[in-house]
Amino acid sequence: MTGTLYLIPNTLGQIDNDQGNVLAHIIPETVQKMSADLRYFIAENAKSTRAYLKILNQYHPLSRPIQELQISELNVNTPNTEIQKLLTPLLDGHDVGLISEAGVPAVADPGANLVQLAHQRNIKVCPLVGPSSLLLAIMGSGLNGQSFAFNGYLPTDAAARAKRIKELEDRSRKEKQTQLLIETPYRNTQMLEALANHCNHQTLICVATDLSLPTESIQTKTAGTWKKQLQANQLPDFHKKPTVFLFLA
Repeated sequence: MTGTLYLIPNTLGQIDNDQGNVLAHIIPETVQKMSADLRYFIAENAKSTRAYLKILNQYHPLSRPIQELQISELNVNTPNTEIQKLLTPLLDGHDVGLISEAGVPAVADPGANLVQLAHQRNIKVCPLVGPSSLLLAIMGSGLNGQSFAFNGYLPTDAAARAKRIKELEDRSRKEKQTQLLIETPYRNTQMLEALANHCNHQTLICVATDLSLPTESIQTKTAGTWKKQLQANQLPDFHKKPTVFLFLA
C-alpha cells in the first residue's frame, strides 16, 4: 500500500518561540499532532520548515529529532523531472507531509504539481484545515464572497499593469465579482497606488495584511479615499508584510 500525502497548513508569517498561544490560534490541535508524527516532509523551504517544526516540537513532541526528519524541497525552481522522485517515500508506504512556506499547500503554491502527480499514481491525498490568506481576506473584506477570482501577480511593467487592472475592474463590474491579487511585499505601496489611480473612484479596494497574526490589519475603502490617503502619505502599515489586495467595482 502507498502512504498518504497530507497537505499541512503553515502559519501566514513568522511567529516567535514564546508565542505558542499564537500557533494554537492558527493551526488546529489535531493538525499539529498529525504533523508532529510524520517523518517525511516536502517543503517549499527546508530551513523555514525546520524553524516551524522546532516551535511545534515545544507543544507536540516530534516523532524523532529534527535532524532525523527527511525534508525535501519543492519550489518554483524544482524541475518537473525531480518532482516524480518526491513521491518515492509515498510509494514505499510512508506518509508524507506537504507543507507550504505560508498558508495552505497547493493554493498559489508549487505543491499543486505534486498533488496532481499523487492522484495520477492513486496516492491518497488528505488536505488538512489551516489558514488561507485568500479566504481570510475575502471573509474580512466585506466584498462579494459569492463570486471571486484570484489573479495572482500583476505585470510589473506600469503600462501592462494598468491595462490589466482595467480589464479586471471591467470583469468585476460586469460579473459583480471580487478580484484578488498579491504582490511581492516590498512593492505593496506601488500596487496600492496602481489600484487607486486606475480604478474608478467608487470601486472598493481592500488591503489585508498579516492575516491571522497579532499585527493583522484589514481596511476596505473606495479607490478615491485611498488616493487621497496616498497623496497625504497616509499609508497602511504594510511595508514588506504579506498582503492580499481585493477590489469590487
